[in-house]
Amino acid sequence: MTLQLAPVAPAVSPALVEVDTKESGTRLRRVIGSARKASGLVLVLVLWQLGARGWLGPTTPAPSEVIEAGWELIRTGELWRHLAASSQRVAIGLSIGISIGLVLGAAAGLFRAAEDLVNGPLQALRMLPTLALVPVFIIWFGIGDPFKIALIIVAPVFPIYLNVLAGIRGVDRRLVEAAESLGLNRFELTTKIILPGALPQILVGLRQALGIGWLTLVVAEMQTTPVGLGFLMNDAKEFLRTDQIFLVLVIYAVLGLLTDTFVRLLERRFLAWRTGFEGQ
Repeated sequence: MTLQLAPVAPAVSPALVEVDTKESGTRLRRVIGSARKASGLVLVLVLWQLGARGWLGPTTPAPSEVIEAGWELIRTGELWRHLAASSQRVAIGLSIGISIGLVLGAAAGLFRAAEDLVNGPLQALRMLPTLALVPVFIIWFGIGDPFKIALIIVAPVFPIYLNVLAGIRGVDRRLVEAAESLGLNRFELTTKIILPGALPQILVGLRQALGIGWLTLVVAEMQTTPVGLGFLMNDAKEFLRTDQIFLVLVIYAVLGLLTDTFVRLLERRFLAWRTGFEGQ
């Protein structure tokens, strides 16, 4: 008589089960977090769809109509042309304006003499509304792209300057004194203690600057321009195309949201050391 033994299943390591459980839990938390973050936008879209042509006004198009208008412009290639022109203006203007704000804010934060020199003029200029600068800039630069880029350059300088200055001056003096006692020179003190300590505030200023840049683009492109999202909105207004008007507004909002998300990713990357309260 022959005995047949049943195959013994290989033992599963408890450590592997624990790792798999942790990974599943992490994925689930990420999905829940993403859904929670998107819930506000979904709610806005639902309310917009329900209220279109109704309590939001008889001329308010529904999101479905806005999507159709966008698809129509995509098929003709017109949307990409206007979007590329606007994106180029914003990229040039923001890069220059943010650089100026960083340099001035760092100089004023690190040196009292620089603060005395630049703080007064910048605070005075900060009080000037953007619309008040439009006719002056048109006189100086004409109605072409230089005027629009110059207007965008000015806008982000002030939030970046104020936040960089506040971030540097907000660094704990005891950290600076401890670093000096360890023999760090001025350059090492700035790059290893002061700027990292000011980085959270600087990134807040960057978020504000990027948002203001897109808002200023709206003002700049509402003037005479042959191409750009502002031109597309003005053209739609002339022909009473409210669906295209809302399309441009949605594009502005999405672009602003994307740039804000980019800064949030930078915060997650460079501020991983921060242990502040993040809500419950």
